[in-house]
Amino acid sequence: MAIGDEEVNTIPFTVAPTSDTPVSSLVSIQLTRFDNYALWSRPMRIGLLCKRKLSFVDGRFPKSKFELELHDLWEKVNAFVLSWIMSVVRPGLLSSMLYASSALKVREDLKERFDKVHGSRVLFLHREIHTLTQRTMIIADYFSKLRDLCDEFDALTPCSECLCPELMKYAQHFESQILLQFLTCLNESYS
Repeated sequence: MAIGDEEVNTIPFTVAPTSDTPVSSLVSIQLTRFDNYALWSRPMRIGLLCKRKLSFVDGRFPKSKFELELHDLWEKVNAFVLSWIMSVVRPGLLSSMLYASSALKVREDLKERFDKVHGSRVLFLHREIHTLTQRTMIIADYFSKLRDLCDEFDALTPCSECLCPELMKYAQHFESQILLQFLTCLNESYS
């Protein structure tokens, strides 16, 4: 039975290489509250994908899909993924994870609690984008700051992963708005 690009019967979730240790960290960003969930979850997803362990948190590798003789190995790899997640959340969040039976359940719990589009955050980002000016920043720093704000704003909008034609038009419009904002708020010396 194939899952993704791997065969279940060939033990797709090996624990080797040596960089796969419970104390190693996948990301340097710590999840603290809802306002940094998006900033934390994206690199965490990329890190798990690189380690070929994303399937443990997205539901594609539940223990029940594997034969009984693979359950111990599944438990071991699941423990690795749990330890990686626990190593990058603030201590106050650990108590809700200590008794979780799977990385999937922890991810679902974190997503439910923190992956909320809060109107106040969207308003804050909108205001920051539209009041940001170059002032004393060099152009590269100014552009990076604007881009970071716009990327977070875009990530909080619904349908951000859809590939429909309407979204493509929206993306082009959004890019042109960013360019206009960038050019409008450059220092006078660049006019």
